[in-house]
Amino acid sequence: MTAHNRPVLLTAARILGGEPQDVILADGVVAKVAPAGSLEAPEGALVIDATDKVLLPGLVDLHTHLREPGREDAETVLTGTRAAALGGFTAVHAMANTTPVADTAGVVEQVWRLGNDAGWVDVFPVGAVSVGLAGEQLAELGAMASSAARVRVFSDDGKCVHDPVLMRRALEYVKAFDGVVAQHSQEPRLTEGSQMHEGVVSAEIGLRGWPAVAEEAIIARDVLLAEHVGSRLHVCHLSTAGSVEIVRWAKSRGLPVTAEVTPHHLVLTDELARGYDPVFKVNPPLRTAEDVEAVREGLADGTIDIVATDHAPHPVEDKDCEWDAAAFGMTGLETALAVVQETMVETGRLTWEDVARVLSTNPARIGRVDDRHGRPVAEGEPANLTLVDPTVRRTVDPALQGTMSRNSPFAGRELPGQVVATFLRGRPTVLDGEALAPAGEPAPQGAIA
Repeated sequence: MTAHNRPVLLTAARILGGEPQDVILADGVVAKVAPAGSLEAPEGALVIDATDKVLLPGLVDLHTHLREPGREDAETVLTGTRAAALGGFTAVHAMANTTPVADTAGVVEQVWRLGNDAGWVDVFPVGAVSVGLAGEQLAELGAMASSAARVRVFSDDGKCVHDPVLMRRALEYVKAFDGVVAQHSQEPRLTEGSQMHEGVVSAEIGLRGWPAVAEEAIIARDVLLAEHVGSRLHVCHLSTAGSVEIVRWAKSRGLPVTAEVTPHHLVLTDELARGYDPVFKVNPPLRTAEDVEAVREGLADGTIDIVATDHAPHPVEDKDCEWDAAAFGMTGLETALAVVQETMVETGRLTWEDVARVLSTNPARIGRVDDRHGRPVAEGEPANLTLVDPTVRRTVDPALQGTMSRNSPFAGRELPGQVVATFLRGRPTVLDGEALAPAGEPAPQGAIA
């Protein structure tokens, strides 16, 4: 009997940071939960000492770039989902800006099957809103929704659905199957050639600025369209104080609007551009310290619903070049939980129960996968779980991460917390901080330091 199919006993685990409990996982579900010291290990069980460790529902990422098909030089579904498991995720939503674009039932089913074959996490493809991400014609939304991939989230992420008529039609269309349009809010005319946040730093170092209003104008427009149509809107990677206020206004009116913030926008600022290191070039750009404070407050008070990684891997040649020529994007799956712990838990703004809400429960609900992910850690619930040691501190070494790419903005930085184990339907995909290869798959090269 291997670690993959044995029952598991977690001893003295702190569920959502609460009192120590013993937890047995068997047959893909949480079989028993009882006070610490009261449960005996089933025959042949894998026993894990979880003393002082926090047990969370498996993390769910609503915004991951897996690059396959088409950019396997940056990432594959296999390597990206391995990175996700190492980061504590049990489910990811794979964005549509692949080559070919995931704008048909055939492509989303390909990505979905690749995820099933990899076996690290559940992969839920995101369908494109427009054909080829061109913003001119609606993609096959209904066909993708009824495909084997059962797509419910649609986004042209990487590009904005800038045509208000097309955006309205998309919002109307997805109502038929309870879908959501996830918008990359970037007015293209206001950001043409832009390289970083427009402000004092951009003026001083001579890089073309990216104004906050380019994001805020699209969010304001789309909030009003969602209200008019009565449809669900999700705001991707919100980054400015003004955007927080617009979403707060929308929620005060009871509108079906949700929003996400990335880990890097919770901690990094545009000051990092002064060194011209393209690892800090990202879309939307790193903003000011005031914006960072605003998005932290928005996450703390519930205006921002979730943290999503926007994991954007790139090959070395696309980042190891001049700033202007470099690709936008950062990796994030393996550092997301640590950044949330540092910025929100250790500052007293979120509890571990809140962490479960913003990194598991809410993203599962928004992505309509909450029948199997983001569930309570309770008897009879699916055993998609993450065990974290919050006392560990580690230095991020991109060369040791599970992702193929090395463009982490946290390289060399000490972060708190370590994912000790990740369980997908009770099967450990990570143990002792190391990835466990699915049966028949060669062992991965590395894991986070």
